[in-house]
Amino acid sequence: MIKFNRRILLTVLVTGVALAFLAGVTPSAAADKVSLITDAGFLGRHAYYFVAIEKGYYKDANLDVTVLRGQGSAEAIKQVAAGNATFGFADAGSTVLARGNDKVPVRLVAIVYSRPPHAIYALKGSGIEKPKDLEGRQIANPAGGAIVQVFPAYAKAAGIDQSKVKWVVASSESLPELLALGRVDAIGQFTVGEPRLKKDAPGKELVELTFADAGLDFYSNGIIASDNTITSNPDLVQRFVTATVKGLKDALDNPQEAAEIMKKYHRELDVELGAAELVKVRALARVANSPLGKIDAKRAQSTIDLVATAFSLKSPVKVEDAFDLRFVK
Repeated sequence: MIKFNRRILLTVLVTGVALAFLAGVTPSAAADKVSLITDAGFLGRHAYYFVAIEKGYYKDANLDVTVLRGQGSAEAIKQVAAGNATFGFADAGSTVLARGNDKVPVRLVAIVYSRPPHAIYALKGSGIEKPKDLEGRQIANPAGGAIVQVFPAYAKAAGIDQSKVKWVVASSESLPELLALGRVDAIGQFTVGEPRLKKDAPGKELVELTFADAGLDFYSNGIIASDNTITSNPDLVQRFVTATVKGLKDALDNPQEAAEIMKKYHRELDVELGAAELVKVRALARVANSPLGKIDAKRAQSTIDLVATAFSLKSPVKVEDAFDLRFVK
């Protein structure tokens, strides 16, 4: 049996570390394991997270990222607040509501949808042509989804009696089929989902009623984190946001490539649909003279004002309660 001299072994180890330091190489710390929960399943609109994984942007930021399947903004907010996910992709209006009514300790740290993508879709010939036609109809949407949350503001702006609208709970994945087969009168859907709706209803025309057309202008989906994570580890938040925005830029510059990358991780993804969704995301995310992801204090305040007008918040919400402007300059 070979006997080691402890003093010699220690000298060798110390010398090795010293030589590595002199050579410019430092021992790497284990990557921080974090997770992100989506707002609705795994769709082309989420491809930039996988671009950041595939191209090593998260790895370069010393992050090991897992992307989790979500079912609505309210669920994503709940999971992040509970610590079951480090980050989430959720709607700003839903975040303001959660803070104002239930004091849920979650804030937006970057904005992806700078313009509202909220819409109601129906089939041509269904008798729904304008917002008022939604009264007495059934609209399918995931429970707690962003469209349901913000619908009262839309109803007020569009002159709809929301008490006459019935919501049917359905998974986000089932919505296109429900609409195409006429099993519901209409569905709630972000405009980024329009390419899938068209594919699933060949030969049929869609009626699109967007919240923006009713005059609403507010922030929508962005990256959320809990107050605990933001306070205890702002560097972690900064690294995640920076790497994600880098992936977002690549995905918007080359939607086809981004969709192909995501398909490596989710074989069920239709690449053409994924790329088409990213083109829609590009129209929502890019704002003239503003960096991708940046939260503007005035627009954040207008988003809060919109929610406060449509709902009776139990507690007033300040910009700093629901938004953190530090992470995208």
